[in-house]
Amino acid sequence: MPSPLRFHFDFSSPYGYLASERIEALAARHGRAVDWRPMLLGAVFKIAGTQPLTSVPLKGDYTRRDLPRSARFHGIEFRMPSTFPIATQAPARIVVWQRSVDPGGCAAIVRALYRAYFVENRDISNADVAADAAATTGVSRDGARAAIDDPAIKDALRRDVDAAIAAGVFGSPFVFVDDEPFWGLDRFEQIDRWLAQGGF
Repeated sequence: MPSPLRFHFDFSSPYGYLASERIEALAARHGRAVDWRPMLLGAVFKIAGTQPLTSVPLKGDYTRRDLPRSARFHGIEFRMPSTFPIATQAPARIVVWQRSVDPGGCAAIVRALYRAYFVENRDISNADVAADAAATTGVSRDGARAAIDDPAIKDALRRDVDAAIAAGVFGSPFVFVDDEPFWGLDRFEQIDRWLAQGGF
């Protein structure tokens, strides 16, 4: 079996949200699965000396225009949250927990958490809100809520973030096809061709 597409994302990343709605179909076209890897952009920003796009002069205005336009282009429901950006440890830990219990359930949880934030305007940085959103997929609400405060899950997420940074991940979304890195939703066409041709 070919290796899964390793999909790194932050729950406060609007482009990560849009990519999360497309990554499974892209992977499935080429007989691949998706390895869902939440990360924390805050840790990356400290190293790279960057900040959220919406906070950058000039780029911020463009990004606020581009996001809804990109969502319309891809046919994905989108609403800029009233609180942005947010800390994303709580939803990220839920995904890490789910991956340890049943990796097959990660996709549904990622979609539910992202949609809670970027469609329903719910603040998933709040542990209870994140657990409620995850529970809509059928997982244990109590299990998801407990995972957020579990030291072992906290450590596992920290290791994931460190490993992502060590691999060169500096933004969201970030996809590895085997060992080849691709940053951004606008690289999905390149990923598609790379998978079809075996590289180029």
